[in-house]
Amino acid sequence: MTDDNCIFCKIANGVIPSTTLYEDEQFRVILDLGPASRGHALILPKQHFADVCDLDGEIAAKVLPLGAKIGAAMKKSLECSGFNLVQNNGESAGQTVFHFHMHIIPRYENGPSIVSWTPGTASPEELAQIAEKIKSSL
Repeated sequence: MTDDNCIFCKIANGVIPSTTLYEDEQFRVILDLGPASRGHALILPKQHFADVCDLDGEIAAKVLPLGAKIGAAMKKSLECSGFNLVQNNGESAGQTVFHFHMHIIPRYENGPSIVSWTPGTASPEELAQIAEKIKSSL
């Protein structure tokens, strides 16, 4: 199922042109128009899923292997030293298009810090309380 108002549905299904790296029956992988680094790509399912919580299990099982395949090709062809697989869920997490997608961001030696954070602290008691709250919602 697709959403006629979703720009990523339109791109994934070829209605809007893109620079495509890979395509099969279920996915299109495109270069990002606003790249975080040279070669930054997006994995777009052709079906519409708002985020990872909405994602079909069959599609979910194929996303990570596809990310690894594209990332390995980037390391070989672009000579990047690594890559990040990034997937945002919800506006507060940085999701701007509400169609599940995964970023593949090539990383280069001495390149900019792209996906990072300063580790915080938590006591064992706080961790136990948080764990109990999450477990009760599973």
